[in-house]
Amino acid sequence: MVTGSRSKKIEALLSRGVEEIIDKEHLKKRLLKGQRLRIKFGVDPSKPDIHLGHTVPLRKLREFQQLGHKVIFIIGDFTARIGDPSGRSKTRPQLTVQEVNKNAETYLAQAGKVIDIKRVEMRRNSEWYDKMKFGDFIRLFSKITLARILERDDFQKRMKNNINIYPHEIIYPILQGYDSIVVKSDVEIGGTDQKFNMLIGRRLQEREGMKPQDIITVPLLVGLDGKNKMSKSLGNYVGITEPAFQQYGKIMSIPDDLILDYFKLLTDVSLKEIAKMERDLKSKRVNPKELKSSLAKEIVTFYHGKEQAEMAEKEFERVFKEKEIPTKIPVFTLNKDTLNILDLLTKTGLVSSRSEGRRLIEQKGVRIKPKDQKSKIPIKNWQEEIKIKDGMIVQVGKRKFVRIRKKLV
Repeated sequence: MVTGSRSKKIEALLSRGVEEIIDKEHLKKRLLKGQRLRIKFGVDPSKPDIHLGHTVPLRKLREFQQLGHKVIFIIGDFTARIGDPSGRSKTRPQLTVQEVNKNAETYLAQAGKVIDIKRVEMRRNSEWYDKMKFGDFIRLFSKITLARILERDDFQKRMKNNINIYPHEIIYPILQGYDSIVVKSDVEIGGTDQKFNMLIGRRLQEREGMKPQDIITVPLLVGLDGKNKMSKSLGNYVGITEPAFQQYGKIMSIPDDLILDYFKLLTDVSLKEIAKMERDLKSKRVNPKELKSSLAKEIVTFYHGKEQAEMAEKEFERVFKEKEIPTKIPVFTLNKDTLNILDLLTKTGLVSSRSEGRRLIEQKGVRIKPKDQKSKIPIKNWQEEIKIKDGMIVQVGKRKFVRIRKKLV
């Protein structure tokens, strides 16, 4: 028998942070009956790091775990070599087996900060796909028509804009759908961009005489720019392994209209409290900065602990209000006399690529502070050669700093 407390948890599970459920009534009945369900979540480890956007479906998985259901975590080590076309205007680059395996290790360690990895049934879809013969793939692909696959919005847009679609991209949804058959999925969770792939899973299950999985789609988290989906390639992300100070500062930079969504999707703060925040914002009884500070502390506490969150808050006040350099910043040793600014930024890890460094310089986001000066010198030319001096500080944006130590040869 389902208690009142459990019933409320089920209601929250099916509403908070949910975009759409197919079939909601069917899933709700199963949950209220107390059936133990198999919850499928698949990820292609195309990149090693997880940002807050990835945690939206992970938090939903955690809710299912707390209600006693079994999470089936599929590492798409086979499908990652193909590349998911969902939400893409061009073909994804294909990865090697070594790249996929390396990314998978990091991904799992980070996912463990949100869900209980010890209680997860971990599968890799290479388990079944590496064993399948060509004839098996032909039989699988014959279960879905090409017209059905080409219905998806991503492919329609590409055809309209005369952008290539390759055969390996067409088979991707079928492979993801077949995963649902293998693991006997009752429910699959994914972002709204995964809806098409998950529906293919339902259809394939039906054709195999299985009960079709229910589907839960969750919103795609908007990034720090307030416009686009959170993405490392766009630089509008908050990594869950980033230092507490960086996480705190990035959250403080979000547009005001994202505050409530971030509370709903990224924290355990009650909906009742969030509703009060909304009323206070509308009536201007609260300064948005106060709510951002509360949000930043919630998120940093979750990933780093309360003590680190409090230290991050104090450091933020010191650095941004008093325009000071952080008390603790990374030190990087160089044995060069001069270095191109883009090489300096990439070597120190302040940017992930030369193109990112060039973009930030053009946006006036790079500064250098010599050891013996108080003011910071803005870098205006991405071709500039920098004289390397001991103790100089390189700053990118508002939150990234590196102190240079010059190694004597």
